Amino acid sequence: MEHLWNNYRLPIIVLGVALIGFFMSAYVVNEEEQVVVIRTGEPVRFVNRPGSDYPAGLYFRIPLIETIQRIDKRVLDLEMTQEEVLSNDQQRLLVDAYARFRIVQPQRMIERARTAEGVRVALEPILNSALRQELGRRTFANMLTAERGTALANVRTNLDREARQYGAEVIDVQIKRTDLPSGAPLQSAFQRMESDRQREALTIRAAGARDARVIRAEADGEAARIYAESFGQDPGFYDFYRAMQSYDETFRAARQGEAARGESSIILSQDNEFLRQFRGGR
Repeated sequence: MEHLWNNYRLPIIVLGVALIGFFMSAYVVNEEEQVVVIRTGEPVRFVNRPGSDYPAGLYFRIPLIETIQRIDKRVLDLEMTQEEVLSNDQQRLLVDAYARFRIVQPQRMIERARTAEGVRVALEPILNSALRQELGRRTFANMLTAERGTALANVRTNLDREARQYGAEVIDVQIKRTDLPSGAPLQSAFQRMESDRQREALTIRAAGARDARVIRAEADGEAARIYAESFGQDPGFYDFYRAMQSYDETFRAARQGEAARGESSIILSQDNEFLRQFRGGR
């Protein structure tokens, strides 16, 4: 071994230095990441960035002068801790939400936030503020309808506008859970909801009764008009109709009295005006 070292000392040293230099300068960029080469604190090259001339693969840097920073190209999550939000109908809601984003401008990200975790820290209060603003404009009932999608779209737009300052693009914002606080506030909210529904039911019933009276009045007016037209065409028919109504009322009262007392009698003279229709109207 000593003989080998004595005879090939220089080649061995050169080979060792070359290997050390190779491992210190070589780096591999995977498909799911992008790399920023930084020289004296300033980005000088971008590898595997969208639209970059340097795809994923093996690359080299100047040892001790250039450093690299790896940035995930995949979609990243921003989890919002459970926050209490006041809705438009003054109900306290506990909201769990999250956003998904990705880094599209690594240079700006490094200048403004340094790392992807720095982007998360910067965007979390913005997400909270945007959610409070949008949910504060809507009632709790509206958040259970399709209007929830409109609110989340507005939150995504506002969050994306701020995220661009940090080199990120917001892809989606979703709410995992929207609950009422437990305990006394929850019971109070249920009571308010019950009172609102009862008030709404009374309003609907009152409107229905009003519409029924209007319809009944219109129907009675139309019936009176038809009766007036009919009676005006034949006054004799009117006399006959009114006499039949009078007979029906009189004999019904007699029938009811008979059922109550067991018997009932009506005694009239044959020339009584009440019996004129039985005499052929004479």
